[in-house]
Amino acid sequence: MPFVELGDLQTCYELAGEGRAALVLSNSLGTTFSMWDPQMPQLAQRFRVLRYDTRGHGRSSVTPGDYTIEQLGRDVIALLDALKLDRVHFCGLSMGGMIGMWLGVHAPERLDRLVLCNTAARIGTRESWNARITAVRTEGMRSVAAGVMERWFTPEFRDACLQKVAQAQQMLENSSPEGYAANCAAIRDMDQRAEVARITARTLVICGTRDPVTPPSESQFLTGRIRGATGMELNAAHLSNVEQAEAFTDAVCSFLSR
Repeated sequence: MPFVELGDLQTCYELAGEGRAALVLSNSLGTTFSMWDPQMPQLAQRFRVLRYDTRGHGRSSVTPGDYTIEQLGRDVIALLDALKLDRVHFCGLSMGGMIGMWLGVHAPERLDRLVLCNTAARIGTRESWNARITAVRTEGMRSVAAGVMERWFTPEFRDACLQKVAQAQQMLENSSPEGYAANCAAIRDMDQRAEVARITARTLVICGTRDPVTPPSESQFLTGRIRGATGMELNAAHLSNVEQAEAFTDAVCSFLSR
């Protein structure tokens, strides 16, 4: 996979597909851009799809210090500049959705349409994030992996799709503890509830009916604040793009192609 040097950051990315419009896919916490594999066959037929490993994840650099959502958003802008992509569609899940919100507020000229998936303007409490940061820094990624799988997937999916769950858990366990903790801090310190009403991009909000991390009420908050936003629910937990891959991909393609 190619890399691009962006100041202190080396970003691993993939640009694939033959469509004229560009689509950026932004990952959830604890994943690499391979989390979007279920969507790629269909999306790459319609768009130039840019996937990247977020700072601190996968093969991108693990830079020191706690990160911020603004920093992660500026990483996206720098990547777009480096690849000479002026205006793009953006689809982000969980932490990727938080990055999408920041871009929608602070860099609206770079966005065409915006898809916010299984995300919220604020997630969790400071105490819960600090506890997770301490756990991964002292005990490693395996200390949180089982609990994360319970939030990522419904019990039925975990029972029926053992290989997919095992792959997801391995991806999480292979994450850098320091990179993961630094991104936890970015989520911990983010509160965009007062800002999301400034988003002007045409927006689709996707949620999982059984998502314990960002339940439907959080998506309803976003659709109520972002002018003209539409919402849809999938019968899934937090990684709806994996658990309901076909329905998720169809929804994204339909929204971006209208």
